[in-house]
Amino acid sequence: MTPVVMKTTLKEILYLRNLFLQENNFQIRYNACHERGWTDSYLVCYKDNHIGYGSIKGNEKTTDRDTIFEFYLIPPYRTFSNDAFLELLKLSKAKLIVCQSNDPILSAMQFFYGKNINSDTVLLQEHTTTDLKMDNVIFRKRSDSDIIFDHKVEPIGAYVLELNKEIVGTGGFLTHYNFPFADLYMEVKESHRRMGLGSFLIQEIKKQCYLAGRVPAARTGTHNTASKATLLKAGLSIAGFMLLGEVNSLH
Repeated sequence: MTPVVMKTTLKEILYLRNLFLQENNFQIRYNACHERGWTDSYLVCYKDNHIGYGSIKGNEKTTDRDTIFEFYLIPPYRTFSNDAFLELLKLSKAKLIVCQSNDPILSAMQFFYGKNINSDTVLLQEHTTTDLKMDNVIFRKRSDSDIIFDHKVEPIGAYVLELNKEIVGTGGFLTHYNFPFADLYMEVKESHRRMGLGSFLIQEIKKQCYLAGRVPAARTGTHNTASKATLLKAGLSIAGFMLLGEVNSLH
């Protein structure tokens, strides 16, 4: 007897998803897709028992759901992972698989049933507390009267770095990820880069993150060596990579 997969509602899989989040105790990049209504939910059943779930996402611009991004079976039934995943592929007609390499179940399924797998994003986790110091640099909350330099990549953050009465960096953290994780971001004024300001800014934002009851995490582009070095220097470590691949049509 093989598992059966059926389409369901988000409400029906939430208790299983809580187990997924507890077991995978790290930041889930696409966590907010569920609450934003960009997902379809599927139950995995075996002999009238609900043994797992799968989630397929789209985005805010389309009703199409074409990307498997979560797949979970409770431990006693993981011998059915391959059969259940094949049933999910058949029913959902998903064309893509995106997963985090630190998610062992879905990443295994991706390598079994995917092709042309690539990565464009490095995932980072909290690792250690640093004690970086910067002379004449003030870290503080941003005020309405602050004159902020033009940002090219990141949004203007809730915190700033001030050097000689000039704002040279801003940053903050986003909380729409799975609790208690938050996503760090920052940008340093172009004329003041390669001075260690970015790592100092991230270090101080990490403190604010903890004070808010959140665990710091971050991500950056796979080839963005400067950003990766900044985050590592501030005490984060590489947790994994985002993997994107096509579903192998042979399956």
